[in-house]
Amino acid sequence: MVRTKKVLNIGIDLGTSRSVIACDNGMRTFVPSYVGYPKDAVSRKMVGKDIVFGDEAIRYRLALDLYRPFDKGQLKYTDVGDNDPEENAKAKRVARELLKHLVGLATEEEEDMEGMTIRGVLGAPALASKKNKRNLLDVADGVLDDTMIVSEPFAVAYGLDLFNSALIIDIGAGTVDLCRMSGTIPTEKDQITTLNAGDHIDKVFLDLIKEKYEDVDFTVAMIKRFKEENAFISKQDEKVFIELPVRGKPVSYDVTKELKAACMTIVPEIVEGVKKLVASFDPEFQRGLKRNVILAGGGSQMVGLRKQIEDYMKQELGYGRVTCVEEPLYAGANGALKLCKDMPDEYWDELKSANKKDQTRESHETVTSIASKQKV
Repeated sequence: MVRTKKVLNIGIDLGTSRSVIACDNGMRTFVPSYVGYPKDAVSRKMVGKDIVFGDEAIRYRLALDLYRPFDKGQLKYTDVGDNDPEENAKAKRVARELLKHLVGLATEEEEDMEGMTIRGVLGAPALASKKNKRNLLDVADGVLDDTMIVSEPFAVAYGLDLFNSALIIDIGAGTVDLCRMSGTIPTEKDQITTLNAGDHIDKVFLDLIKEKYEDVDFTVAMIKRFKEENAFISKQDEKVFIELPVRGKPVSYDVTKELKAACMTIVPEIVEGVKKLVASFDPEFQRGLKRNVILAGGGSQMVGLRKQIEDYMKQELGYGRVTCVEEPLYAGANGALKLCKDMPDEYWDELKSANKKDQTRESHETVTSIASKQKV
């Protein structure tokens, strides 16, 4: 009797701020992209383990050597890996531990792992370099049995069945990725990546508060949490206050102008990217593209952003319709999972063989074959 091959498919978004997985066994979850190692025997006894992740790592950060392995949408030290191989190797080790933790969460309720193949599709920034993709493959080596890397906004589009006349804007902590879908696999000219994203807002907001209130004492983590709960760029009558310590005493401060100004800093590059992708599209199909602009990623929840982009498009392009995905946090991982499940075994075998020969090879060649078979 031939035993059926057991496969676990996982869609993975290794994000700068959060890492998200969606699996075909029903598991979906995310963890903040932090990894911590106890500093000494006391901290090891307190946390009760050799390595901690996510919210737990943030909670015990004073007792840990804390790492966030991704920055601006890529593995840290990617650009200086050849000059500083030790730091690049350390970043890979930390990222691999984070990926192992996510896969462990995905498989913790699996009763029989023997002979199971774990396949994963990882989302990357739209214009990630070949070196960055190779680093991701190195991170996945030994954790996943089969690995494919695709553009994060393309994964969002694939999950929503938006193969034609759609423009995806994926706003994360490290990058904002724009991707134009036109019935084929998007090429480099169909995609734009900008580095002014969520982390940039945090830095600008922090600097503005320091400039206005010199005596306050706070951390980037405090600012980040507040921004995620209150970010806006629309007009509003209500003031936004934040409670920050001054020499140990909590004091409430009005940060309405500062928060709005910080959030607005990512808008110019987004709208210019929209204009560029629309203006360079086939004139007969530009209207269809303009009526189907989709916001995804954590930053898509910023109050007023959708209308801001629509107003800009109406002013500069004559028309624009912008909507938000229903599940901004999981949209990329959901699409990656769908792609992972859609790939037949023979294509995974082909991809594995190609990765062994050349780890900088684009995965899009394989995806193109699948898309053509599905007549998308």
